[in-house]
Amino acid sequence: MPASETTTVEADGIDVRVSSPDRVIFPATDRTGEITKLDVVRYYVAVGDGIMRALDRRPTTLERWPKGVHPGIRLSTREWGGGDAFFQKRIPKGAPPYVQTARIEFPSGRHADEVCPTQLADVAWAAQMGTITFHPWPVRSGDVDHPDELRLDLDPQPGTDFDDAVRVAGCAREVLADLGYAGFPKTSGGRGVHIYVRIEPRWTFTDVRHAAIAFGRELERRLPGEVTTKWWKEERGERIFVDYNQNARDRTIASAYSIRPKPGAPVSAPVTWDELPDVAPEDFTVETMPARFAEVGDRHAAIDDVAHSLEPLLEMYERDPDGDMPYPPDYPKMPGEPKRVQPSRDKDRPR
Repeated sequence: MPASETTTVEADGIDVRVSSPDRVIFPATDRTGEITKLDVVRYYVAVGDGIMRALDRRPTTLERWPKGVHPGIRLSTREWGGGDAFFQKRIPKGAPPYVQTARIEFPSGRHADEVCPTQLADVAWAAQMGTITFHPWPVRSGDVDHPDELRLDLDPQPGTDFDDAVRVAGCAREVLADLGYAGFPKTSGGRGVHIYVRIEPRWTFTDVRHAAIAFGRELERRLPGEVTTKWWKEERGERIFVDYNQNARDRTIASAYSIRPKPGAPVSAPVTWDELPDVAPEDFTVETMPARFAEVGDRHAAIDDVAHSLEPLLEMYERDPDGDMPYPPDYPKMPGEPKRVQPSRDKDRPR
């Protein structure tokens, strides 16, 4: 099929136009074949119930790689612009009229109208626009200032790997049980593990971030030398970092079922707690996940069955004498935040 031709893919009764369907988005590897734009769109339709459970009515930043994930293509970030791939925070011009939006506010006080998926056609259209990864906010469109999700990001630091993150996740499961929380793990699509906990939407982003700090410190106490909440990379060592700032306003995590822009088209895969110790994250790809989904369904199917109170974690945070921790460097100075200076640089400053 010539690159100029188009085709359509049905997504829950809506025909979504796919241009240049044969464009290669992921080159072949020694383990996987080529993945085209049409393959990406069809993948998201195949895992439709799962991706919609992750994105439904959530303002969502689109990570777009319209030229594909090829050597030499770089992703624009806050620190480095001008790349061929980029994060789209505002709804693209020319979006179909059925695509809804939600207005969110950034820490700077500025706002944006972000894509807010309400049906599978929205996801298929975004994929046709070159979206590889979906980054939903932990809120719903009806109340964008009160998260309904606590996100625990277990991030391996240099010298550690996925197996280390899995071991820490096992301890996190014990902490969750002690709190009476239901946690839902997934692979990050790389070396990390993410755990989601549905919460009652009555706390601020600041509260949820404090809860994540409290959870991370509890893991530090239970696994001394294996876990860290230190913000500065030079202090983390060879440990699993609990990235509490993923719960700050305008910080997001790749959703369940999202494709990650890495060779072989890996995806962020929901798993059960019992599965987690035995899985290999590289086994979950655009090619393999549809068959798994057809066989076992969505491992996060029960995630909306109960919403928990944050009060136990907030009480832990209030009892902790260490208090708050630094925000990301692009944030305005936040109330109660300690000074935002790397320890090694602070020692060298003139007194």
